[in-house]
Amino acid sequence: MKKLLFLALAVSLSVQPTYAQQTQTLPKEAPKLKLSEPLPANLFVELAKAINPAVVNISTTALPKNMPRGRDPMLDMLEQLYGFRMPPQQQQQRPQQIGLGTGFVIREDGLIVTNNHVIAGADIINVQLSEKSKDVYEATLIGSDERTDIALIKITPKEKLPVAVLGSSKDLEVGEWVAAFGNPFGHGHSMTKGIVSSKGRDITEINKIPLIQTDASINPGNSGGPLVNTKGQVVGVNSAIDARAQGIGFAIPIDEVKSVISILETKGRIARGYIGAALGDLDQDAAEYLGLGDVRGAVVTNMDPKGPAAKAGFKIYDIVTEFNGKTINGSLDLIDAVSDAPIGKPAKAKILRNGKAINVSVNVAERADDKPRVVRAAQKTYQGQKAPFNLGFTIVDPTPELRAEWGLPDDMKQPVVIETERSSQASKSGLRVGDVVLDVNKKPVDNSKDVLKNLKKGQNTLRIARNTRIQIINIEAN
Repeated sequence: MKKLLFLALAVSLSVQPTYAQQTQTLPKEAPKLKLSEPLPANLFVELAKAINPAVVNISTTALPKNMPRGRDPMLDMLEQLYGFRMPPQQQQQRPQQIGLGTGFVIREDGLIVTNNHVIAGADIINVQLSEKSKDVYEATLIGSDERTDIALIKITPKEKLPVAVLGSSKDLEVGEWVAAFGNPFGHGHSMTKGIVSSKGRDITEINKIPLIQTDASINPGNSGGPLVNTKGQVVGVNSAIDARAQGIGFAIPIDEVKSVISILETKGRIARGYIGAALGDLDQDAAEYLGLGDVRGAVVTNMDPKGPAAKAGFKIYDIVTEFNGKTINGSLDLIDAVSDAPIGKPAKAKILRNGKAINVSVNVAERADDKPRVVRAAQKTYQGQKAPFNLGFTIVDPTPELRAEWGLPDDMKQPVVIETERSSQASKSGLRVGDVVLDVNKKPVDNSKDVLKNLKKGQNTLRIARNTRIQIINIEAN
């Protein structure tokens, strides 16, 4: 019987294929490719000749705003050294160049496409048609849109200009050859080549529109330049890079650009919804502190007192979790939801206020032209309340003067940090001047006295508002 078992085992082992036999069964034929004609050797040479004449250098300048200048720290050292007060320095304010970028001519009369971020904040926009040209044209801003990052500017040239032809990004394929044109780091009329690495990259921090990813080198200064296919057609507008790696650049699909050009030229901007609320985000610690679990949302950090949100009953530090049927995970989600909402019609919103869910209906208005408010640093010394237990920070109840100087909401009542001592527990924990204290050890505060009353020896947890974020600060009182 044992001999039979041994024989059966030997037979079964003998029929098992060896490793060499297994590898023979692997496929050998490469996938069948539908290949077109080989690329001409002079393809990119011809592309450079065709496109570069339509590419322009853009430089922007900001004029002095008569802002009060901060005191030079060197003066403090000299005063301590010599024992007397140094006279204030008279600093001459001159126009400051704030950026370099690229654009491309799309019409012979001088109409130019570029990125919104290239010209944002500029008082003067200068255009140079070529690096060696002595002629510098001052451009007029025709229209711009922040969320699509597209702007139209126009110059009045002495003659008809070469133009770049707009193609289509709809049929663009991954692996297709493309060339990027621009002025990286001010090096005029530079050209790089690569392929389309991916399509539809959804990066909401950069753009509302899903982007084209390419490995054609894009660097600072390329922004606003054309991404061109092998037919010499513009298929995208170079917009951004991923600074963490090489060979990862992004461009705005030209089909999306074409859809806004006529609107920007005729109206100057894209009509978008508006509710009159400034927004921030919850960080993970703040969400856990509030007991929200996986819930995320956009935090209302400021409001136009006459805007739709205020009229609908929104309050500062409400957390919006849903708007017009769309789930809100952060401020950009709410910006897009409001922007896309029908203007003049009510939209339903879900908010969290002090841990309670509330349904609100708000009438979406059309956003007016943005007029950025200049926030000045406080010039006056304010007397506040010093925190106990040597925590090393001072708070003050906001006055109309302080709100105006620090750009705080007009109806904000919570106390503000006006001083942190160097090397103190507060400073080491990350508390900063300008932080608004919302609660201390999970107890809401309405004024400075509430903060002092709720602080204790040992571990203290402060929920604060900083710019557009709600954060948690943990401070140990020795």
